[in-house]
Amino acid sequence: MHVPTPQTSAEQLRIGIVVSRYHDAITSALLAGATDAFARAGGDASEDLVVLGAPGTFELPVIAARLAHGGSVDAVVVLGCVVTGETRHDEYLASAVANACAAVAIETGVPVAFGVLTVANLDQARERSGGSKGNKGAEAMVAAIEASHAIEAADLEGERFERLVENDLDDDGLEDGDSGTWGEDDR
Repeated sequence: MHVPTPQTSAEQLRIGIVVSRYHDAITSALLAGATDAFARAGGDASEDLVVLGAPGTFELPVIAARLAHGGSVDAVVVLGCVVTGETRHDEYLASAVANACAAVAIETGVPVAFGVLTVANLDQARERSGGSKGNKGAEAMVAAIEASHAIEAADLEGERFERLVENDLDDDGLEDGDSGTWGEDDR
């Protein structure tokens, strides 16, 4: 058995992006990467992207939760930048935001892709927002698109199972106890 190739088309998807305004030069570049990735995947950025700002990274999960609970988006991408300082504040912040975003995804069933940089300095942030290390905003968007399709496939599989149970059918589509072969009584 192999891992299925993910669907990467953004057509027919509506995705929310919540972007922190703190470290705006970095987060704007992450947003540009995410928007570009959505368009390259066939999405209509002018119609099917909902972009909301947040004062900082800490506020990303609550805004993502509101979007996810609203039911109008297939996935949410959160974008931010946490830079290590003189204290351990960055560790607490990054951990709290990551855990809260995971909780939103689990609670709502709407994927929340994590595009929050956790870096030692702004040079590292620039490298990861369109520099030599790529654009983590674009990577988060691709993850959101793929996760949306995986959730859709899981929902379809769940519906298939429910139909089998409702119709008292085996996985082969036959009634329980029916072998599918012609017997003496079937002629």
